[in-house]
Amino acid sequence: MVLHTARRLWFATRAEHDEMASPVTLQPAYILHHRPYRESSLLLEAFSRDYGRVGLVARAARRPRSPWRGTLQPFRSLLLSWTGRGELMTLTDAELAESGPFLSGRALLSGFYMNELVMRLLQRNDPHPALFEAYGSALKGLAAAGGEEGVLRVFEKRLLDSAGYALVLESEPDTGHAVVAGARYRYLTEHGPVFGERGPGGGVAVDGETLLSLAREELTTPVVLREAKQLMRYVLRAHLGGRPLHSRELFQ
Repeated sequence: MVLHTARRLWFATRAEHDEMASPVTLQPAYILHHRPYRESSLLLEAFSRDYGRVGLVARAARRPRSPWRGTLQPFRSLLLSWTGRGELMTLTDAELAESGPFLSGRALLSGFYMNELVMRLLQRNDPHPALFEAYGSALKGLAAAGGEEGVLRVFEKRLLDSAGYALVLESEPDTGHAVVAGARYRYLTEHGPVFGERGPGGGVAVDGETLLSLAREELTTPVVLREAKQLMRYVLRAHLGGRPLHSRELFQ
């Protein structure tokens, strides 16, 4: 009986090993970050549709004749193939899926900000296909003229949802009362909105209209955009562990 059980465990472990080592082919992905590795390679942090964040080694990618030279850039819609298992796998192919939006100026900085948030808030090898689609939509929104602040707030909200830190925006957790536009609230990170600006200590003051607009993902007025930015900064600060974002330094 013990031998039979051990054999079943061996086969289960072997099957899991083989599954993890199976090559991935032409997976939709974006490059979040890259840096030089050894003499001619790159270390990549990619955000893929079906596998989430993945760490990849692109061997010889920095050589002049590399077929990937100029391809492995942030904000490009790519099809990546890789093999291996664990925290760092080997890139085997990279193709341009479509000509992505061109980002420049503040839109480019906003893109780097989004990339850093994804790397800081999502675990590796944890798929978030809906957020992947939201990321692509956000890049297109940043490339459009104006509206960057609204695009960022909506993406931040969706990212928090995917990371397990969903905001409470439409009702008060304590009372169950619906949030009312025009009423003032104090938002607490681990709790949600509390009626009245003089509620418990801490938190950030916000209008009910801002909370409801963020819930609808329709942020248009200057007041709503300003308060939504203050709210998201307050919430994100609590989930980033006190470490500042390097991309925010670029804005400054």
